[in-house]
Amino acid sequence: MNGFAAALDGVRVIDLSRVLGGPYCTQVLGDYGADVIKVEPPSGDETRGWGPPFEHGAASYFHGLNRNKRGMALDLRRAEGKELLFDLLEGADVLVENFKPGTLENWRLGYDVLKERFPGLIHCRISGFGADGPMGGLPGYDAVIQAMTGLMSVNGEVEGEPLRVGVPVVDMVTGLNAVIGIVLALYERYRSGQGQFVEAALFDSGLSLMHPHFPNVFYGGPEPRRTGNAHPNISPYEMYRTGTQPVFLAVGNNTQFARLCEIIGCTELPDDARFANNGARLEHRDTLRELLEAAFASEDGQSLAERLIQAGVPCGPVLETEDILNHPHTSHREMVVEIADYKGTGSPIKLGRTPSQYHRQPPGFAEHTSEILADLGLSSERVAELRAKRVIPDLQG
Repeated sequence: MNGFAAALDGVRVIDLSRVLGGPYCTQVLGDYGADVIKVEPPSGDETRGWGPPFEHGAASYFHGLNRNKRGMALDLRRAEGKELLFDLLEGADVLVENFKPGTLENWRLGYDVLKERFPGLIHCRISGFGADGPMGGLPGYDAVIQAMTGLMSVNGEVEGEPLRVGVPVVDMVTGLNAVIGIVLALYERYRSGQGQFVEAALFDSGLSLMHPHFPNVFYGGPEPRRTGNAHPNISPYEMYRTGTQPVFLAVGNNTQFARLCEIIGCTELPDDARFANNGARLEHRDTLRELLEAAFASEDGQSLAERLIQAGVPCGPVLETEDILNHPHTSHREMVVEIADYKGTGSPIKLGRTPSQYHRQPPGFAEHTSEILADLGLSSERVAELRAKRVIPDLQG
């Protein structure tokens, strides 16, 4: 611990979620001081098996989403399991779950039931499509949502097929939207004293990512299409070959374009009517790409990118994963976290007085069950009875 109060000190989160969006949400909350209790089903979070690689009996996928949590397992299908959940919720501020809509209701654990017993509870559900509407209650998966919401339709080469984004961007953004909703609800609770239901749906989050394509449609632009690495509205704004590794330029105005041309010795280009402004450059982007790549052909990509960005021209080398993990700025920004033999990605949220804290490795399956039940005041005899009935797993955690 670092000797200061974290932003969410005193907030207790009961995390019933599995896989990605929910665990990512609760990891963010845990990074900022919330006491997160991860309650897994008897079979465990599926991502424990999503490997290789594996470490300490769980896949790297699981380790990437579950630090700063205490772990237990509980069978919520049993009456005694439900009563234990109620005990956990007595001292909790937030419940996060991503069951298929209707599941908790069928177990008589839905929000309408919980809010009567716990009026200050913030209940956050992460789902695929929400609970109602034409697709309400259907399961949602990142790649499927990417396909349905248009993300794949605008991702890929010009003449190629639609492509899934190479990271689970919808799941992760949904997790962040859940964090935002929870923090908003916590803030509002200070005024009203009341909890509320917070919903974050993958479908909504996928749609929210379609900028600038949706605004282009709203205001009469052309049908969105795949443009490879090129931007639909700006030029030069794409990847360019150099003498070594490629670079990515993101030139957003005429001043930057003029500066780019000055640095690479193409001072005539800004005065060429084909490149005089962004609209003209967009219309003639193929010709502009040929001219720029001819000028870049003798350049080292890393050196060129450094010279350009130092001069105020947005540019970066296209790096491989290992390159950026070993980049000195990655270290400076504390974006790689180590706790004993655990290594993970740091929080991108930087708070000046109450920064993130990393103090717990991801829990082993049901690792903290005994500790958490002792916090609830259960006797060792009662815990043994629950183990014998398999309400909690027969592990000495």
